[in-house]
Amino acid sequence: MTKKLISSGSTFETQIGYSRAVIQDNWIFVSGTTGYNYKIMFISEDVVQQAEQCLINIKSTLEKAQASMSDIVRVTYILPNPSDFELCWPVFKKYLGHVKPAATMISAGLANEKMKIEIEVTALKTK
Repeated sequence: MTKKLISSGSTFETQIGYSRAVIQDNWIFVSGTTGYNYKIMFISEDVVQQAEQCLINIKSTLEKAQASMSDIVRVTYILPNPSDFELCWPVFKKYLGHVKPAATMISAGLANEKMKIEIEVTALKTK
């Protein structure tokens, strides 16, 4: 059994003690991912733009694990405001509509009030 840790380089990973993702054999467990654009150090105030950035960040993490969005088998959406969920459906369909993973939406507070959505995925590499 092999285990590999993937880091995004965020200082929070060191301060809190977690990894952006953990690869265990063919499984990839991606931590809750927010809509923060690390390239320009910015988070939009718009939940739909944050949802898109979450999935861009997740895609990048999966690529570091030699996997793709098609390998996602489970997704959990976490939103402080449950009425924002439906606004994000077109973005979810864009990235995951062909994959159709098992999904759950939870309404809960997030670490920072600027964060309007957090997405966690589990993927299984089949290649």
